[in-house]
Amino acid sequence: MPSFKIDTSTAVVFVATAPAPKLVSKQTGERAVDRETGAGLSTVGLLISDEGEGNLYQVTVPETGLPDGLAPGMPVSVIGLKARDWENTFNGQTRHGISFRAVAVTPMGV
Repeated sequence: MPSFKIDTSTAVVFVATAPAPKLVSKQTGERAVDRETGAGLSTVGLLISDEGEGNLYQVTVPETGLPDGLAPGMPVSVIGLKARDWENTFNGQTRHGISFRAVAVTPMGV
Protein backbone atom coordinates (compact mmCIF):
# COMPACT_ATOMS: atom_id res chain seq x y z
CA MET A 1 0.00 0.00 0.00
CA PRO A 2 1.27 3.49 -0.74
CA SER A 3 2.32 5.84 2.02
CA PHE A 4 1.97 9.60 2.15
CA LYS A 5 4.41 12.15 3.52
CA ILE A 6 3.12 14.43 6.28
CA ASP A 7 4.59 17.93 6.46
CA THR A 8 5.13 18.99 10.08
CA SER A 9 7.30 22.01 9.25
CA THR A 10 4.69 24.48 10.56
CA ALA A 11 3.42 22.28 13.40
CA VAL A 12 4.22 22.26 17.09
CA VAL A 13 4.93 18.70 18.25
CA PHE A 14 5.14 17.39 21.82
CA VAL A 15 5.69 13.93 23.26
CA ALA A 16 2.38 12.77 24.74
CA THR A 17 3.43 9.27 25.81
CA ALA A 18 6.97 7.95 26.21
CA PRO A 19 8.26 5.41 23.67
CA ALA A 20 7.33 1.78 24.34
CA PRO A 21 8.34 -1.36 22.44
CA LYS A 22 5.93 -2.28 19.65
CA LEU A 23 4.91 -5.91 20.02
CA VAL A 24 3.99 -8.42 17.34
CA SER A 25 2.17 -10.50 19.97
CA LYS A 26 1.18 -9.54 23.50
CA GLN A 27 1.02 -13.24 24.43
CA THR A 28 4.61 -14.01 23.46
CA GLY A 29 6.11 -10.55 24.03
CA GLU A 30 7.78 -10.72 20.61
CA ARG A 31 8.95 -7.27 19.54
CA ALA A 32 8.23 -5.90 16.07
CA VAL A 33 11.28 -5.20 13.92
CA ASP A 34 11.93 -3.10 10.83
CA ARG A 35 11.93 -5.42 7.81
CA GLU A 36 14.74 -3.54 6.08
CA THR A 37 17.16 -2.85 8.94
CA GLY A 38 16.22 -5.36 11.63
CA ALA A 39 16.00 -2.53 14.20
CA GLY A 40 13.45 -2.95 16.99
CA LEU A 41 10.34 -0.78 16.63
CA SER A 42 8.76 1.40 19.29
CA THR A 43 5.57 3.43 19.48
CA VAL A 44 5.51 6.99 20.81
CA GLY A 45 2.45 9.17 21.32
CA LEU A 46 2.83 12.60 19.71
CA LEU A 47 0.57 15.63 20.07
CA ILE A 48 0.76 17.49 16.76
CA SER A 49 -0.79 20.95 16.68
CA ASP A 50 -1.10 22.96 13.46
CA GLU A 51 -3.44 25.68 12.24
CA GLY A 52 -5.42 25.72 15.50
CA GLU A 53 -6.06 21.98 15.60
CA GLY A 54 -4.28 19.43 17.78
CA ASN A 55 -4.36 15.65 17.42
CA LEU A 56 -2.77 12.72 19.19
CA TYR A 57 -0.99 10.19 16.98
CA GLN A 58 0.64 6.88 17.86
CA VAL A 59 3.76 6.85 15.69
CA THR A 60 6.02 3.84 15.05
CA VAL A 61 9.73 4.68 15.06
CA PRO A 62 12.80 2.40 14.84
CA GLU A 63 14.81 2.35 18.09
CA THR A 64 17.72 3.88 16.15
CA GLY A 65 15.58 7.02 15.66
CA LEU A 66 14.66 7.50 19.33
CA PRO A 67 17.14 9.17 21.68
CA ASP A 68 17.13 8.31 25.38
CA GLY A 69 15.15 10.60 27.65
CA LEU A 70 12.08 11.38 25.54
CA ALA A 71 9.39 12.25 28.06
CA PRO A 72 5.81 13.55 28.01
CA GLY A 73 5.62 17.30 27.45
CA MET A 74 8.96 17.51 25.63
CA PRO A 75 8.89 19.51 22.37
CA VAL A 76 10.28 17.45 19.49
CA SER A 77 10.90 17.38 15.74
CA VAL A 78 9.60 14.51 13.65
CA ILE A 79 11.72 13.35 10.73
CA GLY A 80 10.20 11.49 7.80
CA LEU A 81 6.62 11.19 9.08
CA LYS A 82 4.39 9.14 6.78
CA ALA A 83 0.82 7.84 6.92
CA ARG A 84 -0.42 4.58 5.41
CA ASP A 85 -3.88 3.05 5.37
CA TRP A 86 -4.29 -0.57 6.39
CA GLU A 87 -6.97 -3.25 6.50
CA ASN A 88 -7.01 -6.78 7.86
CA THR A 89 -9.51 -9.50 8.58
CA PHE A 90 -9.25 -11.67 11.68
CA ASN A 91 -11.90 -14.14 12.87
CA GLY A 92 -14.29 -12.83 10.24
CA GLN A 93 -14.04 -9.22 11.36
CA THR A 94 -12.52 -6.62 9.07
CA ARG A 95 -10.63 -3.76 10.68
CA HIS A 96 -9.04 -0.76 9.02
CA GLY A 97 -7.27 2.44 9.93
CA ILE A 98 -4.27 4.64 9.32
CA SER A 99 -0.81 3.89 10.68
CA PHE A 100 1.90 6.48 11.21
CA ARG A 101 5.62 5.89 10.88
CA ALA A 102 8.63 8.18 11.26
CA VAL A 103 12.36 7.81 10.68
CA ALA A 104 13.20 9.65 13.91
CA VAL A 105 11.88 11.81 16.73
CA THR A 106 14.41 14.26 18.16
CA PRO A 107 14.23 16.82 20.97
CA MET A 108 13.98 20.41 19.75
CA GLY A 109 17.36 22.12 19.51
CA VAL A 110 19.27 18.92 18.69
